[in-house]
Amino acid sequence: MTQKNNCILALCVIVAALIVISCKTKFDTTKASYTVSQSPADFERGKELAFSICAGCHYDHSVNKFIGTQIHDVPGIAGKVYSANLTQSKSTGIISHYTDAEIGYLLKTGIARDGRYLSYMLRPNLAESDIKALIVYFRSGDPAVSAADTTVGITDLTFIGKAFMNIKAKPLPYKSNVKVPANQVDLGYYLVDNLGCFHCHSASLTNLNYLQPDQTKGYLAGGMTLKGEHEMSVKASNITPDKSTGIGDYTKDDFRKALADGQAPDRHLKAPMPKFNMLKDAEIDAIYAYLQTIPAKYHVVKR
Repeated sequence: MTQKNNCILALCVIVAALIVISCKTKFDTTKASYTVSQSPADFERGKELAFSICAGCHYDHSVNKFIGTQIHDVPGIAGKVYSANLTQSKSTGIISHYTDAEIGYLLKTGIARDGRYLSYMLRPNLAESDIKALIVYFRSGDPAVSAADTTVGITDLTFIGKAFMNIKAKPLPYKSNVKVPANQVDLGYYLVDNLGCFHCHSASLTNLNYLQPDQTKGYLAGGMTLKGEHEMSVKASNITPDKSTGIGDYTKDDFRKALADGQAPDRHLKAPMPKFNMLKDAEIDAIYAYLQTIPAKYHVVKR
Protein backbone atom coordinates (compact mmCIF):
# COMPACT_ATOMS: atom_id res chain seq x y z
CA MET A 1 0.00 0.00 0.00
CA THR A 2 1.41 3.38 -1.00
CA GLN A 3 1.99 6.23 1.45
CA LYS A 4 -0.85 8.15 -0.23
CA ASN A 5 -3.25 5.26 0.31
CA ASN A 6 -2.12 4.98 3.93
CA CYS A 7 -2.91 8.66 4.48
CA ILE A 8 -6.33 8.30 2.84
CA LEU A 9 -7.10 5.23 4.97
CA ALA A 10 -5.99 7.02 8.15
CA LEU A 11 -8.13 10.04 7.25
CA CYS A 12 -11.15 7.79 6.65
CA VAL A 13 -10.65 6.11 10.02
CA ILE A 14 -10.44 9.48 11.77
CA VAL A 15 -13.56 10.77 10.01
CA ALA A 16 -15.45 7.56 10.83
CA ALA A 17 -14.41 7.80 14.47
CA LEU A 18 -15.55 11.42 14.66
CA ILE A 19 -18.90 10.50 13.10
CA VAL A 20 -19.41 7.79 15.71
CA ILE A 21 -18.53 9.98 18.68
CA SER A 22 -20.59 12.88 17.32
CA CYS A 23 -23.73 10.75 17.34
CA LYS A 24 -26.05 11.22 20.27
CA THR A 25 -25.21 9.12 23.30
CA LYS A 26 -28.02 8.10 25.63
CA PHE A 27 -27.82 6.96 29.25
CA ASP A 28 -30.21 5.33 31.66
CA THR A 29 -32.19 7.86 33.63
CA THR A 30 -33.72 7.57 37.10
CA LYS A 31 -36.38 5.04 37.99
CA ALA A 32 -37.14 6.87 41.24
CA SER A 33 -40.46 8.57 41.79
CA TYR A 34 -41.18 11.15 44.47
CA THR A 35 -42.90 14.48 44.93
CA VAL A 36 -41.39 17.07 47.23
CA SER A 37 -43.51 18.65 49.94
CA GLN A 38 -43.78 22.43 49.92
CA SER A 39 -43.23 24.93 52.70
CA PRO A 40 -42.64 28.71 52.92
CA ALA A 41 -39.09 28.04 54.19
CA ASP A 42 -38.33 25.85 51.17
CA PHE A 43 -39.69 28.53 48.84
CA GLU A 44 -37.44 31.22 50.35
CA ARG A 45 -34.39 28.96 50.32
CA GLY A 46 -35.17 27.86 46.77
CA LYS A 47 -35.49 31.44 45.57
CA GLU A 48 -32.13 32.33 47.11
CA LEU A 49 -30.50 29.34 45.44
CA ALA A 50 -32.21 29.93 42.08
CA PHE A 51 -30.94 33.51 41.89
CA SER A 52 -27.49 32.55 43.22
CA ILE A 53 -26.91 29.36 41.20
CA CYS A 54 -29.24 29.23 38.20
CA ALA A 55 -29.70 32.89 37.30
CA GLY A 56 -26.23 33.31 35.79
CA CYS A 57 -27.25 31.19 32.81
CA HIS A 58 -31.05 31.06 32.88
CA TYR A 59 -32.23 34.51 34.01
CA ASP A 60 -32.96 37.24 31.46
CA HIS A 61 -32.69 40.61 33.19
CA SER A 62 -34.51 42.37 30.38
CA VAL A 63 -37.75 40.57 31.27
CA ASN A 64 -36.93 39.51 34.85
CA LYS A 65 -37.70 35.88 34.16
CA PHE A 66 -35.90 32.54 33.95
CA ILE A 67 -36.51 32.20 30.21
CA GLY A 68 -32.92 31.24 29.34
CA THR A 69 -30.07 33.07 27.62
CA GLN A 70 -27.33 32.38 25.13
CA ILE A 71 -24.17 30.93 26.69
CA HIS A 72 -21.55 33.19 25.13
CA ASP A 73 -18.53 31.38 26.59
CA VAL A 74 -19.01 28.45 24.21
CA PRO A 75 -16.44 28.81 21.37
CA GLY A 76 -18.00 29.60 18.01
CA ILE A 77 -16.37 26.54 16.44
CA ALA A 78 -18.54 24.39 18.74
CA GLY A 79 -21.79 26.07 17.73
CA LYS A 80 -24.39 27.96 19.76
CA VAL A 81 -25.74 26.95 23.15
CA TYR A 82 -28.84 28.39 24.81
CA SER A 83 -29.93 27.65 28.35
CA ALA A 84 -33.39 26.25 28.97
CA ASN A 85 -36.55 28.15 29.78
CA LEU A 86 -37.17 27.33 33.46
CA THR A 87 -40.56 28.99 33.71
CA GLN A 88 -43.76 26.97 33.98
CA SER A 89 -44.55 27.36 30.30
CA LYS A 90 -45.97 24.09 28.97
CA SER A 91 -44.93 24.91 25.41
CA THR A 92 -41.35 26.19 25.77
CA GLY A 93 -40.41 25.52 29.40
CA ILE A 94 -38.88 22.28 30.67
CA ILE A 95 -39.98 22.25 34.32
CA SER A 96 -43.52 21.06 33.58
CA HIS A 97 -42.15 18.11 31.60
CA TYR A 98 -39.92 16.82 34.40
CA THR A 99 -40.90 14.94 37.54
CA ASP A 100 -39.33 16.05 40.80
CA ALA A 101 -37.13 12.94 40.79
CA GLU A 102 -35.95 13.68 37.22
CA ILE A 103 -34.96 17.23 38.16
CA GLY A 104 -32.91 15.97 41.09
CA TYR A 105 -31.26 13.31 38.96
CA LEU A 106 -30.39 15.82 36.22
CA LEU A 107 -28.73 18.17 38.69
CA LYS A 108 -26.74 15.40 40.35
CA THR A 109 -25.69 13.31 37.34
CA GLY A 110 -26.18 15.44 34.23
CA ILE A 111 -28.62 12.95 32.70
CA ALA A 112 -31.79 14.48 31.28
CA ARG A 113 -35.17 12.74 31.30
CA ASP A 114 -34.61 11.57 27.69
CA GLY A 115 -31.20 10.07 28.48
CA ARG A 116 -29.08 12.88 27.02
CA TYR A 117 -26.03 14.01 28.96
CA LEU A 118 -26.03 17.74 29.75
CA SER A 119 -22.78 18.92 31.28
CA TYR A 120 -23.79 22.54 31.84
CA MET A 121 -25.40 22.43 35.28
CA LEU A 122 -23.78 19.62 37.22
CA ARG A 123 -24.19 19.87 40.98
CA PRO A 124 -23.33 16.37 42.31
CA ASN A 125 -22.57 17.71 45.80
CA LEU A 126 -25.79 19.67 46.23
CA ALA A 127 -27.68 18.68 49.37
CA GLU A 128 -31.04 16.94 48.99
CA SER A 129 -32.66 19.69 51.04
CA ASP A 130 -31.40 22.32 48.60
CA ILE A 131 -32.55 20.32 45.57
CA LYS A 132 -35.97 20.10 47.20
CA ALA A 133 -35.97 23.86 47.80
CA LEU A 134 -35.09 24.57 44.16
CA ILE A 135 -37.90 22.32 42.96
CA VAL A 136 -40.37 24.05 45.30
CA TYR A 137 -39.32 27.45 43.97
CA PHE A 138 -39.45 26.56 40.27
CA ARG A 139 -42.91 25.06 40.74
CA SER A 140 -44.12 28.13 42.65
CA GLY A 141 -46.16 31.11 41.51
CA ASP A 142 -43.28 33.56 41.79
CA PRO A 143 -43.36 36.06 38.86
CA ALA A 144 -39.81 35.15 37.78
CA VAL A 145 -40.88 31.56 37.05
CA SER A 146 -44.47 32.09 35.95
CA ALA A 147 -45.17 30.79 32.46
CA ALA A 148 -43.42 32.65 29.64
CA ASP A 149 -44.08 31.07 26.25
CA THR A 150 -40.88 32.16 24.58
CA THR A 151 -37.63 30.69 23.36
CA VAL A 152 -34.40 32.70 23.29
CA GLY A 153 -32.79 30.25 20.88
CA ILE A 154 -32.31 26.63 19.99
CA THR A 155 -28.98 25.00 20.84
CA ASP A 156 -27.20 24.09 17.61
CA LEU A 157 -23.87 22.32 18.04
CA THR A 158 -21.52 21.88 15.13
CA PHE A 159 -19.97 18.55 14.20
CA ILE A 160 -16.98 19.49 16.37
CA GLY A 161 -19.20 20.57 19.24
CA LYS A 162 -21.16 17.32 19.18
CA ALA A 163 -17.97 15.26 19.03
CA PHE A 164 -16.49 17.13 21.99
CA MET A 165 -19.66 16.79 24.05
CA ASN A 166 -19.79 13.05 23.48
CA ILE A 167 -16.10 12.59 24.27
CA LYS A 168 -16.76 14.38 27.56
CA ALA A 169 -20.05 12.53 28.15
CA LYS A 170 -19.32 10.92 31.49
CA PRO A 171 -22.35 11.16 33.77
CA LEU A 172 -21.55 11.49 37.43
CA PRO A 173 -22.63 9.02 40.11
CA TYR A 174 -25.71 9.97 42.09
CA LYS A 175 -24.53 11.01 45.55
CA SER A 176 -27.30 10.56 48.08
CA ASN A 177 -27.72 11.74 51.68
CA VAL A 178 -25.74 14.95 51.11
CA LYS A 179 -26.42 17.57 53.76
CA VAL A 180 -25.69 21.29 54.03
CA PRO A 181 -22.64 21.52 56.32
CA ALA A 182 -23.01 23.11 59.74
CA ASN A 183 -19.33 23.99 60.16
CA GLN A 184 -18.52 27.46 58.81
CA VAL A 185 -15.47 26.50 56.72
CA ASP A 186 -17.19 23.40 55.35
CA LEU A 187 -20.21 25.50 54.46
CA GLY A 188 -17.90 27.90 52.64
CA TYR A 189 -16.49 25.04 50.54
CA TYR A 190 -20.03 23.79 49.87
CA LEU A 191 -21.02 27.23 48.56
CA VAL A 192 -17.86 27.73 46.48
CA ASP A 193 -18.73 24.39 44.90
CA ASN A 194 -22.46 24.81 44.32
CA LEU A 195 -22.54 28.51 43.52
CA GLY A 196 -20.05 27.66 40.80
CA CYS A 197 -17.26 29.96 42.03
CA PHE A 198 -14.65 27.39 41.07
CA HIS A 199 -16.09 27.11 37.55
CA CYS A 200 -15.01 30.60 36.50
CA HIS A 201 -12.11 31.24 38.87
CA SER A 202 -10.07 28.14 37.97
CA ALA A 203 -8.02 27.33 34.87
CA SER A 204 -10.58 25.97 32.38
CA LEU A 205 -14.30 25.37 32.06
CA THR A 206 -13.61 22.14 30.18
CA ASN A 207 -11.57 20.49 32.95
CA LEU A 208 -13.62 21.02 36.09
CA ASN A 209 -13.59 18.36 38.79
CA TYR A 210 -17.24 18.41 39.83
CA LEU A 211 -16.93 15.66 42.41
CA GLN A 212 -13.84 17.13 44.09
CA PRO A 213 -13.76 20.82 43.15
CA ASP A 214 -10.56 21.58 45.09
CA GLN A 215 -8.73 19.13 42.80
CA THR A 216 -9.56 21.24 39.74
CA LYS A 217 -6.52 22.54 37.85
CA GLY A 218 -5.71 26.13 38.83
CA TYR A 219 -8.33 25.99 41.59
CA LEU A 220 -9.53 29.55 42.33
CA ALA A 221 -6.28 31.11 41.05
CA GLY A 222 -8.15 32.90 38.24
CA GLY A 223 -7.01 33.84 34.77
CA MET A 224 -9.79 32.26 32.71
CA THR A 225 -11.08 34.45 29.88
CA LEU A 226 -14.85 34.90 29.96
CA LYS A 227 -17.36 36.92 27.98
CA GLY A 228 -18.65 40.05 29.70
CA GLU A 229 -21.03 42.79 28.62
CA HIS A 230 -21.16 43.30 24.84
CA GLU A 231 -19.07 40.10 24.58
CA MET A 232 -15.96 41.87 25.80
CA SER A 233 -13.29 39.55 27.21
CA VAL A 234 -12.93 39.57 30.99
CA LYS A 235 -10.31 37.73 33.05
CA ALA A 236 -11.54 35.95 36.18
CA SER A 237 -9.78 37.09 39.35
CA ASN A 238 -7.44 35.14 41.58
CA ILE A 239 -9.47 34.59 44.76
CA THR A 240 -6.88 32.65 46.73
CA PRO A 241 -5.51 34.41 49.85
CA ASP A 242 -2.31 35.53 48.12
CA LYS A 243 -1.67 39.09 49.32
CA SER A 244 -0.16 40.46 46.13
CA THR A 245 -2.20 38.79 43.38
CA GLY A 246 -5.26 37.43 45.20
CA ILE A 247 -7.62 38.60 47.93
CA GLY A 248 -5.30 38.12 50.88
CA ASP A 249 -5.73 41.74 51.95
CA TYR A 250 -9.53 41.70 51.85
CA THR A 251 -11.29 42.18 55.16
CA LYS A 252 -14.56 40.40 55.86
CA ASP A 253 -16.43 43.63 55.05
CA ASP A 254 -14.46 44.04 51.81
CA PHE A 255 -15.49 40.56 50.78
CA ARG A 256 -19.15 41.16 51.64
CA LYS A 257 -19.21 44.29 49.48
CA ALA A 258 -17.48 42.51 46.59
CA LEU A 259 -19.83 39.53 46.61
CA ALA A 260 -23.13 41.25 47.39
CA ASP A 261 -22.61 44.66 45.76
CA GLY A 262 -19.97 44.00 43.10
CA GLN A 263 -17.65 46.57 44.65
CA ALA A 264 -14.10 45.41 45.37
CA PRO A 265 -11.71 47.64 47.35
CA ASP A 266 -9.93 48.77 44.18
CA ARG A 267 -12.55 48.49 41.44
CA HIS A 268 -16.11 47.73 40.42
CA LEU A 269 -16.46 44.08 39.42
CA LYS A 270 -17.50 43.49 35.82
CA ALA A 271 -19.96 41.03 34.30
CA PRO A 272 -20.15 38.08 34.08
CA MET A 273 -19.43 38.27 37.81
CA PRO A 274 -22.93 38.51 39.33
CA LYS A 275 -24.00 40.24 42.51
CA PHE A 276 -24.83 37.58 45.09
CA ASN A 277 -27.19 39.92 46.90
CA MET A 278 -29.58 37.18 47.97
CA LEU A 279 -26.99 35.33 50.03
CA LYS A 280 -27.14 35.81 53.77
CA ASP A 281 -24.21 37.55 55.48
CA ALA A 282 -23.46 34.31 57.31
CA GLU A 283 -23.10 32.50 53.98
CA ILE A 284 -20.80 35.15 52.54
CA ASP A 285 -18.77 35.04 55.74
CA ALA A 286 -18.53 31.24 55.40
CA ILE A 287 -17.12 31.59 51.88
CA TYR A 288 -14.63 34.16 53.16
CA ALA A 289 -13.60 31.86 56.03
CA TYR A 290 -13.09 28.96 53.63
CA LEU A 291 -11.02 31.01 51.19
CA GLN A 292 -8.65 31.92 54.02
CA THR A 293 -7.85 28.21 54.46
CA ILE A 294 -6.82 27.34 50.90
CA PRO A 295 -3.23 27.66 49.65
CA ALA A 296 -2.28 31.15 48.50
CA LYS A 297 -1.29 31.03 44.84
CA TYR A 298 0.84 33.73 43.27
CA HIS A 299 -0.86 34.22 39.91
CA VAL A 300 -0.98 37.63 38.25
CA VAL A 301 -4.20 38.15 36.29
CA LYS A 302 -3.99 40.96 33.78
CA ARG A 303 -7.17 43.04 33.61
